Amino acid sequence: MLKFYYNPFSGNVRRVWVMLLEKHIPFESILVNLDDDQFGNDFTAVNPLQRIPAIVDNGFRVIESLAILDYLEAKYPTPSLMPSEPENIAIVRMVEMLAVSELQPSLLALTRPLVGLEVDNQKLDAAKERVISVMQFYENLLGRHSYFVGEDITLADIVAGTLVPLLTMFGFSLDAYPRLKAWSDQLAMRESWQQTTPLPEVLEAALPNIRKILERRL
Repeated sequence: MLKFYYNPFSGNVRRVWVMLLEKHIPFESILVNLDDDQFGNDFTAVNPLQRIPAIVDNGFRVIESLAILDYLEAKYPTPSLMPSEPENIAIVRMVEMLAVSELQPSLLALTRPLVGLEVDNQKLDAAKERVISVMQFYENLLGRHSYFVGEDITLADIVAGTLVPLLTMFGFSLDAYPRLKAWSDQLAMRESWQQTTPLPEVLEAALPNIRKILERRL
């Protein structure tokens, strides 16, 4: 059975977790406590880079969330979460890359003051501007569709959808982006989202570990 190394507060983990549930792939979940458990010999043997998520599928190890998503899509193609048309493939990749390269780093920067770390105000303002740019791009891209690629969920929705709802924690409102808000609300109704939404007490307990992780990024 596929082994899934996870922690419930991690957005990187959650996108893999959602995909496993959406595809109904049987898996064994193995909790990695981020109070230095990730540096232990057992997990380091799975991922020498000592970060989650990671999977081991019939002895084959995959690390890094986007690589895991691609692997799972290729290995377990039904139900499909990746379109076949060139234009739609490009849409999925654009949404994914903006989430990972723009939205996620910006949220990390915005997290620093929440956990008591110093932050450069110019960098903070730049992070807020990037978030707004991505939100507007997503709003325009959705158009009148339920999901980014028509009426069926894809990897684009999973990757972006596990980050966008977090924006409200940082003072961003989706009210100015009605399509994005409707999309986010629709995702929240899916069983995979409800099963993987971290409880407030989980997030609260994770704050000291989040601080340690951000300190290591200096």
